[in-house]
Amino acid sequence: MSQIVLASSSPRRKELLEKIGVTFIIDPSTCEEVIEDTDPAKVVLSLSNQKAVDVAARHENALIIGADTIVAKDNQILGKPKNREDAYRMLKLLEGTAHQAYTGVTVIEKKAGTERIYSFYSATDVTFYSMTDEEIYNYIDSKEPMDKAGAYGIQGKSAIFIKEIKGDYNTIVGLPTALLYQTLASEGINLLTY
Repeated sequence: MSQIVLASSSPRRKELLEKIGVTFIIDPSTCEEVIEDTDPAKVVLSLSNQKAVDVAARHENALIIGADTIVAKDNQILGKPKNREDAYRMLKLLEGTAHQAYTGVTVIEKKAGTERIYSFYSATDVTFYSMTDEEIYNYIDSKEPMDKAGAYGIQGKSAIFIKEIKGDYNTIVGLPTALLYQTLASEGINLLTY
């Protein structure tokens, strides 16, 4: 029997798949991520592929979904902050300006001894309002930014600082579900009945 496997322990990705009615199991990737490029689109495609390949090695007759999200400002990649000062640096860089959130997705379908791979990414422009140092530090003190790319989670407390979004909101959260569904549907794979 075929099953869908999410190669991530992200509660946000889990929630996004559940919202659209996908039945799946979670088996997070444990591979050490290797970044070999500086182009944000290439980086998320590579990282999502690394995760999907790692998890696919543990499953047969499955559809494995790997994803990775980064934030970039002027093509400078902003990962998860290392500490409070790093979070401040990132938020100060983003405040009052536009930046991009990228999510790369790699889907590996393993069926009857064959393997098909689909990779794509989505990019969304995000513009922050200006923020005072006090607002930035209050947000950092909430601890929310510490495990988020770019030091913010759009679905959380930082929502009060978001001025404008151009593109897919779910890309910023961590999984462009419409693009995922449509890409697979164009290949004859129904994500909702797999």
